[in-house]
Amino acid sequence: MISFTKEKKNQFQREADAFLASLPAGLQRIQSEAVRKAVDGCPSDLQRVRQTRNNDVALPGHVIAEYVRPDMRLYRPAAEAGEQRPLLIYLHGGGWTFGSINSCARFCGALAGHGLSVLAVNYRLAPEHPYPAALGDCQEAIELAMAKASLWGCSPDRISVGGDSSGGNLAVVSCLKRNEEGSSSLCSLLLFYPVVKAWEDNSPSWRKYAEGYGLDAALMNAFNRAYIPEGKQCRFISPALASNEELSGLPPTLFIAAERDILYDQGREFAGRLLSSGVAVRYVAIPLSVHLFVTVQGQEAAFEQAVRLSAAFLKRSQEEAICAARRHHVLKSSGDR
Repeated sequence: MISFTKEKKNQFQREADAFLASLPAGLQRIQSEAVRKAVDGCPSDLQRVRQTRNNDVALPGHVIAEYVRPDMRLYRPAAEAGEQRPLLIYLHGGGWTFGSINSCARFCGALAGHGLSVLAVNYRLAPEHPYPAALGDCQEAIELAMAKASLWGCSPDRISVGGDSSGGNLAVVSCLKRNEEGSSSLCSLLLFYPVVKAWEDNSPSWRKYAEGYGLDAALMNAFNRAYIPEGKQCRFISPALASNEELSGLPPTLFIAAERDILYDQGREFAGRLLSSGVAVRYVAIPLSVHLFVTVQGQEAAFEQAVRLSAAFLKRSQEEAICAARRHHVLKSSGDR
């Protein structure tokens, strides 16, 4: 459990409040209307919204980024590694309807600066491509990463998946889907304020932060309408619908929440269910922060905290995977004798 000092909490709040004050007036309403119009067959406004979230950013000088496919970009340290690096497959947020490789580039570059490799994925967007298109793209990215990991200086046995908001949702359901199909497990799961209930949950945090805190309830409802065909639900859309037995198969998880967020209560509940299902979970709520601190500049202290926690978690997950693989090898060798 992380204990933040009063000074650090004040910094989180100051930066979050300044970030909210800097947002254009009516931004969430404009985005909500754009998504709804696109659902009704008029996509031009949504295309303009998408462009605002598709601006490239400068990367640290010691980080290299290259497209391994038109829809996948690999970030890695410029210096050659002496051993195989951890690989994180990262899925951007944006309510399944906007966001891109560029919108998560700052975070991916920052992680690469800590000695990790990150594969960012441009999955197909709703409403043109509703569920399950994005999930299929994420599954394909995982399979490609496992096939190419060694060529990228990474281990196919030490691959993690993560994402923010809707990207966090896709990270969770990708793991659930792989487990159902009997595919090899991922090393770990990295989540930032993920959507786990793709409906208006009417929780205290949903009501309290429904407007003016980075993700309005009206916008989240528009996202859900765009992504979910005919409003049908299942555990691969809303992972909160998965049974405890299904959740128990998820890999070790780092769950980082924004405290002032409509998704806060559903996320905290979900993290608790993971823990009670036997999943190794570390849950951290950044005090007084708001949605978007991972991908939109402005909440720098929360962003830096997220990067540090993520880098440490992913490296530790790799070390644990290496130890587990060695134990398995020793036991197998003993059995063969």
